[in-house]
Amino acid sequence: MDRNTTKYKVKQYIMFAGISTVLFAAVVIIPFIYGLYLTFTSWDGISKDKQFVGFANYIATFKDIAYWQALGRTVIYSVISVVLVNVVAFFLAYLLTSGIKGQNFFRAGFFIPNLIGGIVLGYVWKFVFNRAFVSIGKAVSIGALSNSWLATPSGAMACLIIVSVWQYAGYMMLIYVAGFMSVPKSLKEAAQIDGCTSFQATVNIIIPLMRASFVQCLFLTITRCFMVYDVNLSLTKGEPFNSSVMAAMHVYNQAFTYKNYGLGQAEALVLFIVCAIVGVTQVYIGKKGEVAA
Repeated sequence: MDRNTTKYKVKQYIMFAGISTVLFAAVVIIPFIYGLYLTFTSWDGISKDKQFVGFANYIATFKDIAYWQALGRTVIYSVISVVLVNVVAFFLAYLLTSGIKGQNFFRAGFFIPNLIGGIVLGYVWKFVFNRAFVSIGKAVSIGALSNSWLATPSGAMACLIIVSVWQYAGYMMLIYVAGFMSVPKSLKEAAQIDGCTSFQATVNIIIPLMRASFVQCLFLTITRCFMVYDVNLSLTKGEPFNSSVMAAMHVYNQAFTYKNYGLGQAEALVLFIVCAIVGVTQVYIGKKGEVAA
């Protein structure tokens, strides 16, 4: 490659991707590097001096029992939410590609919850769980609904899962719809000619060809659930008795509420690494199976 060609490609890159690169560096790369630097300090977020403490924050992270409890809750919440979100989304996509009347209207309707911000969504559902369901439960004498689910640790976790499924299922549904529509009609017709039932065709032909959709949906739901904060803040605020504090909320409280920025950044980095390992492993296994198929 000669010098003129290199200059031409550099000019092309600057013209088409230069601004995006600068913005990405300013918003993601530089803050990440600065946050990594803060993990080695004892900065309180106010003083000008940032005392270097080495790996003390990382050691404190592994000794922070509350952090690991929050991370454990996050894992449990993520596993249940990921399974339910994808099951509901796949079922909705299957139903809305079967040719029922008004399927485009229903697709838009199920997608709308994903457009609502997590903070607003949390407050809306908080009213539903605290007032609407309780009023209905008392009116029709249903014991399970007569008291707010947010008042108990297990109930608060269930509420978080319900809201997450309601919010994410519509978005994942669209990805599954695209997966269903990408399967050639000729294969479906061939399966019908060979005597396959609709269930057999779905399990043996359609689902294997939709593996890319499963990989994408699983990755998106895993990363979103591991990093959940806005719904956690507005719906439960970590209550009752800090039993619903997720890892992201614990990190936020450590840094901005307790003014331990160094420790908060160290715990955030550990959370990022855990989330990255889980996400990359899931994509690797999914892509490996996709190639094998």
